[in-house]
Amino acid sequence: MNLGLKIDVSTRRGTREAVPRLVDLLVRHQARATFFFTLGPDHALGWRWLPRGNIGRGCREALRAVRDAGFETAIHAFDAVRWTHSVASANDEWTRKQMQLAREAFLEIFGESANAHGAPGWQMNRHAFRLTQRLGFRYGSDTRGAFPFMPVLDAEIMACPQVPTTLPTLEEVLGRDGITVEDAPQRLLQLSETPRETGHVFTLRAELEGMKLVALLEQLLAGWQAQGYTPVALENCILNADLARLPRHNVIADVIPGCARPVALQGDEFLGQGALARPIQFRQD
Repeated sequence: MNLGLKIDVSTRRGTREAVPRLVDLLVRHQARATFFFTLGPDHALGWRWLPRGNIGRGCREALRAVRDAGFETAIHAFDAVRWTHSVASANDEWTRKQMQLAREAFLEIFGESANAHGAPGWQMNRHAFRLTQRLGFRYGSDTRGAFPFMPVLDAEIMACPQVPTTLPTLEEVLGRDGITVEDAPQRLLQLSETPRETGHVFTLRAELEGMKLVALLEQLLAGWQAQGYTPVALENCILNADLARLPRHNVIADVIPGCARPVALQGDEFLGQGALARPIQFRQD
């Protein structure tokens, strides 16, 4: 059973310090993952337009080293902080410019086009979903949900499949229902212990799980492997899928526990009979 690992990288420090540590950890556990990179301004000291240089240009060799180690690389954003704070109300021109900048930076660094897009904080708009198909991405991981699907917005079917995050993040688990740092890995393992035909996808942040929470990530990797999961890149979650047969689901914006703002969420099946069960359950009944 596959468990897709999605690693979001948002800062220069995360790229230079946390990413090599994560690569070493994954290799040691014989695990794979997809690294979604921020390729433009670094806002490590705050988001109010005080970038500390360009991550892509300043970390070119570190970025390439991930690919050379055999890991899938993809686009998180050009400017992850600006995207998170602006995309919900942005127009087509702004959205297109941001995605084009990221695409061009990726091409310059890796010498090939990115196959996947994973929006910061699962923040998207209609224009961004349209552009995932128009810019040639093979898949997006811009949503929260239950299983891979073709996204639909107000009856408009997008031709780029989504591989959604199915499990809560460590940040979302910590502090809920009295869960401590020591308890968090076991709580996540409880949520994944029942196998799914399509597996699971877990999102982690290089700046957290690759730094101060790295010990928790190691516990999770060992626990998932003990449950029979194989940690893989997200491309493996959809590699053999017949896209024509993927279910079509509406995408909605909704708040989920642990997230400060609404996220792009897999909703009901488009023209289906009945609703999709709430895809993310955090609490134990």
